[in-house]
Order: sequence, then C-alpha cells, then structure tokens
Amino acid sequence: MANLNFKSDVEAAEALKENYEKLRKEIGQVIVGQDETVRLLLTAIFCKGHCLLVGVPGLAKTLLIQTISSALDLDFNRIQFTPDLMPSDIVGSETLDNERNFRFIRGPIFANIILADEINRTPPKTQSALLESMQEYSVTVAGEKHELPTPFFVLATQNPIEQEGTYPLPEAQLDRFMFMVSLDYPSFQQELDIVKNTTSDIKQKVNQVLNGEEIKYFQHLVRRVPVADNVIEYAVKLVHKTRAGKPGSSQEAEKFLEWGAGPRASQNLILAAKCNALINGKYSPDIEDVQAVATATLRHRIVRNFKAEAEGISVEEIINKLL
Repeated sequence: MANLNFKSDVEAAEALKENYEKLRKEIGQVIVGQDETVRLLLTAIFCKGHCLLVGVPGLAKTLLIQTISSALDLDFNRIQFTPDLMPSDIVGSETLDNERNFRFIRGPIFANIILADEINRTPPKTQSALLESMQEYSVTVAGEKHELPTPFFVLATQNPIEQEGTYPLPEAQLDRFMFMVSLDYPSFQQELDIVKNTTSDIKQKVNQVLNGEEIKYFQHLVRRVPVADNVIEYAVKLVHKTRAGKPGSSQEAEKFLEWGAGPRASQNLILAAKCNALINGKYSPDIEDVQAVATATLRHRIVRNFKAEAEGISVEEIINKLL
C-alpha cells in the first residue's frame, strides 16, 4: 500500500502512475487483453466517475469488475438486475422492529464498488433508483437522506440493446456515466490464453494495491492538475461540434445527429484528460489526452438520427470524424 505523506504534488503524481501500473499488472493476471477497457475503468475510478460496460454475454465483464475490486481494498456488492427487481431491493427499505418503530435496513447500494449487472434488464423505475446515488452519493428513503460510503463507484454492465428483454437506459441516466466502454471479442491469440487460463486448476491470486483513503487522495490530486486554456477550449469546441442546429456545430452533426452532448461531457473530457496525463507520466494534459478519452466520453451522449441509422454510420465513426 502507498503512503500518503508526499512532499509535493509531483511526487504524488509519480506515485499515482506507479500504483496504476501495479493495478494493471494485478488485473492482467486474471484478465487477458482488454488493456483499453482496464485503462478507462481505472481512469473513471481516479476521476470519481462511473462506468458502463457494453458487450455481448461471455466477454468477462463481470469478472473484470470483480478483479478490479479485489485489487482495491474496498467493499464490493453485486446487484443482478432482473425484470422483477424493485427500487427497495437496491437502496433498502423501512421495516418495523419489535418495539414497533420504523428502522431503515440498508440495501446493497451501501458499498464502495457496486456492480450493476445487466442494468438494462430491469424497467426504468428500478434503473432510476441508481440516479440519486450516482449523482448525490446518498439515497433518500421515506423522506430521510442516507449518505453512501466513499469512495463510491457504479460499474454497470449492459447487453446490446438489440437483445430480447432489454430496456434502453434513459438519456438522463446514461449521462451520469463518465464513460461508456464497448467490449469486443478477444483476438485468436487472446482467446487461446483465456481458454488455457480458465480450464486449469490454478487460481490466480490478485493482491490489493490501494485502499479507500489512497483512492480518495488520488481523486483530489487529479482535480488539482493544471490545464492550459487551449486544451479546455479544444474540449468545449469538440462538445459544441456535436450539437446540430446550434452555433459551432459540425457538418457531421447537422447530417447525422439528432442530439448532441451536454456540458457534463465537457467536464468529463477535462477530468479524464487530467487523469490520462498523470498515468502517462505527464503533469498537465494536452489535446492528445482529450482525444484519448473522447470516444468513451461522448459515445453515450450523442444520439444518431434516422439518416445515420439507415446508412449504418456508427456513433464511433461520427466521433472519429469530429476529432
């Protein structure tokens, strides 16, 4: 575990990079490949953000999140979202005790890392139970506010929308996620390694690298990173390019986008760029750092129009053109 008595922010920044590399190494003992996904998940954690993983079943989304929580000394709860799940099954409920007094029984949301598994298999009413906790870090039950433990992250998995029995997440809920990370099938070589690793009797042990206090310290460190005005302008211009019919919009947006990204996208681009700079050994982000996190930040915040869908133009292609 790291010690937090750093002489300066530069020393702390070097410690963050070192711990990031250690985390990647520990996760890599269990998870084959998926380097980009691991980078984005850890970036979200250091930025105090939430992450949504999208991919077909069987791509080790759940295993990846469990492995990350093992490498971090934090409380972990998994909530399996099903069509009959109720909001009280997530946040908790009031019950009568023996003295006939109401007592609040905490739900599984009261942990540091929440794995919201297959979040789009449950109706919107239950999905919205996560909204307050993700934004306010608290839940309100029967008019009383209950603070959640910190650090607090929601790492959600989602099956592709085309699958049967899925409810698309409302835009307001999607916007609460810092990143949407798309998982692809492994390469041939990676799949060979996965099969070798998972069909033997050897269990890989994941060592703990960071605890809650250290994560909170590094989250504050990320926010203290200085950013040049031209980098902030680049991020805000990029977001403005997505807004069709508004000043500063791009040809791509006018042609292919129904809705553009909101101000939260600009905030998350800069925050993520700060963290991306630190884990790459830089003390201030540049435009390349914004570009490195742009797709994951914007992917779920822009909505294609009918023309883009009819022509089979993906969100990723539109973002690449904007970059």
